[in-house]
Amino acid sequence: MPEPITPQHIIEFWYAERMRQRWFSSTPELDAEIHSKYENLWRQAGKGELDDWKGSPEGCLALTVILDQLPLNMFRGDARSFSTEQQAVACSKYFIAQGYDREIPQDRVAFLYMPLMHSENLADQDLAVQLFERANLTHNLHFARHHRELIRRFGRFPHRNSILGRESSAEEIAYLNSKEAFLG
Repeated sequence: MPEPITPQHIIEFWYAERMRQRWFSSTPELDAEIHSKYENLWRQAGKGELDDWKGSPEGCLALTVILDQLPLNMFRGDARSFSTEQQAVACSKYFIAQGYDREIPQDRVAFLYMPLMHSENLADQDLAVQLFERANLTHNLHFARHHRELIRRFGRFPHRNSILGRESSAEEIAYLNSKEAFLG
């Protein structure tokens, strides 16, 4: 029987140099690797079976990565990639409420706040911008502001429409066909 995956395992995997190089430019091979290694763990997290991980900063961060980042890789281009997004948002907010974001290394805070930036809720977007500003994460802040503007403008992320089976408005189609389009 394989060893159970721990929060430390997820942290070491996600923050390893090999992963850092691919955070925002994955490959089909890496997506397949993440899928084969972590789909069962993600399913457990989605059912709330890993909620006890919230008891520590490291555990809560690992759970946030599992719920927010891993499905984006495992299910790229599929509605399941967003299926645990709201759980990730709740985990992120819990993390912040506990003050855990002041207990983890600065280079790890961005992935704690990222679920808020992925949310299609404007209040979450506003909070993401505020938190990235406070942490002085300027690179992430640029993207947080951009994501917030999309939610202000459209009320949702237009690039998700086809994946989620939503009909795009004429304005969204024009945006998606423009040079300024964010495609995920």
